[in-house]
Amino acid sequence: MSLALSTFILVACIVATRAALYTNPADIPFWKTYDYVVVGSGPGGSAVAARLSEDPRVNVLVIEAGVRGKGVVEIDMPLLAPYLLPSSPFDWNYTTIPQPGLDNRNISYNRGKVLGGSSKLNWMAWTRGPRDDYDRFAKYTGDEGWSWDSILPLWQKIERLVAPVDHHNVTGEVDPSIHGLHGAVNISLNGARFPTDRPLLDAATELGGEFGPVVDNNAGNPLGLAWAQCSIGGGSRHDAATSYIEPILSRHNLDVLVGTQVTKLIRTGHDGDHPVVRGVQFAQSRSGEHCGPKHFLTAAREVILSAGSVNTPHLLLLSGIGSRSDLESFGIPSIINLPDVGQHLIDHIAVSVPFAAAKPEDDALSDLARNATYLNETLAEWQTERRGIGTNSVLGIIQFLRIPETNSIFLTHPDPSSGPTAPHIELLPKPGTYPFLGPVPSEGAFTLFTAALVSPTSRGSVTLSSNDPFTQPLINPNFLSTAFDVAALRYAVRSVQRFVSASAWKGFITGPTLGFEDVHTDDEVDAWARQKAFTVWHPVGTARMAGCEAAEGVVNPDLTVKGVKGLRVVDASVFPFIPAGHTQAVVYAFAERAAELIKNGRSSC
Repeated sequence: MSLALSTFILVACIVATRAALYTNPADIPFWKTYDYVVVGSGPGGSAVAARLSEDPRVNVLVIEAGVRGKGVVEIDMPLLAPYLLPSSPFDWNYTTIPQPGLDNRNISYNRGKVLGGSSKLNWMAWTRGPRDDYDRFAKYTGDEGWSWDSILPLWQKIERLVAPVDHHNVTGEVDPSIHGLHGAVNISLNGARFPTDRPLLDAATELGGEFGPVVDNNAGNPLGLAWAQCSIGGGSRHDAATSYIEPILSRHNLDVLVGTQVTKLIRTGHDGDHPVVRGVQFAQSRSGEHCGPKHFLTAAREVILSAGSVNTPHLLLLSGIGSRSDLESFGIPSIINLPDVGQHLIDHIAVSVPFAAAKPEDDALSDLARNATYLNETLAEWQTERRGIGTNSVLGIIQFLRIPETNSIFLTHPDPSSGPTAPHIELLPKPGTYPFLGPVPSEGAFTLFTAALVSPTSRGSVTLSSNDPFTQPLINPNFLSTAFDVAALRYAVRSVQRFVSASAWKGFITGPTLGFEDVHTDDEVDAWARQKAFTVWHPVGTARMAGCEAAEGVVNPDLTVKGVKGLRVVDASVFPFIPAGHTQAVVYAFAERAAELIKNGRSSC
């Protein structure tokens, strides 16, 4: 691992001399007029910057707080994704405030601090989500452009479906007819079989119904068990920077500044009654009173904020865009009163359900942490041949389920999902365990299920802890703060138990383990969740979009900030509801539409 990091540092030093990529703010050509300044380089920022710079007459600058992160084994090798947690040099390494619903635990809240953002840390799952999610976006905002049918053509620009590295026959595992084949992001199935694949498929066929197999969960109705599609190509991670930024660094009109944090958005004037915010202040470190040396730039057209669901509201608040009364308490002059900034944080919550595997060879993951020979062999096979399980995401197969309408939970709680195609829960089986869940036992083989709630009702916030931009904000996902979420996560755990009761698991798993063998009653399941649950790293909603005339919300349906000129948000913070699935694909779709709106000069309001 240290060799990989050393290699990265060498590569970073070499590429820093290229004209389009800067590591020192002082080297930016300040004489150059940038039409757009993009803050952040995750799926939102990278995609929108790439599309806007397709016009050679338009100059675009991307500012990323983290390093380039190119050629790092821990990032590029898909199987090692869990080892980037709970902390790494490519992470903001945030933690939440104590969570009452999780026995007052502080939870690691990982966000990517690297070119490519969190797409360089995530587990690469590629789920568009259900049709009903997009149609709810459209209905809520009054903009049909966010509907499933309207977004559907964009996948041709986003996706490049590629063969798995073992070139196995994928008939029945994915439907190529619904996918893009020439887009920016490589999408593939795992290129090596996991030991758990066979019993998972057999159990789904045996049980049928809610567990029954589906060919492709990206066709608008993801319910059932499906082979996981991931942002992987040629056996390596394909993140936002790899997909959108690295291939176009030779463009004369695209500049990228890394290792530099935007610390404030600057009001540059007025347009009638509306403040104009097209300026950015940035620095590389804290010094003096807060940070320095400080640098400033003004975009000719727009600042596009793509810093993610934690850093986007944090930067808005630091800049005077948020609740006026809250800002005054930190001595921050108010530019515009938008009380929703930083509010309505929504995230997916999950808990592990561990079982003992009957045979050591049926655990493909645990020995990565406890057997150096196995790790080195897996790493060598990946590095020299791009083959083997190192090319896999740990997510080989995923299941989406709905809680039945007849369940007693709906006697006291309305259904929070977007409609009948939207799941409430997700099951993520894995052939083994890994350290971020706790120390890997020195012996034993395991099959692990992650039971996740993907239609939660808990709402939290991101708020200021200081007016210092280098001090982390207060992050409060408020996990398991509603009776529905507690009951729904319990249902997810019980769903795992029902699934492993299939005869297909006989002789493969021997029973619950690692403490779960003592969990029986509903109260014990709830206690297990409070003690063990963790985030799935899908925060959204902290700069949510709403209708043009709506009193609530932070951005309009075209993602421009309400009441402000020259400022737009393009990242997961704008989602008014959390997608019932993994979020990265949805952010790419929002970014592609945002780029079209900008290039075509269309405004929703």
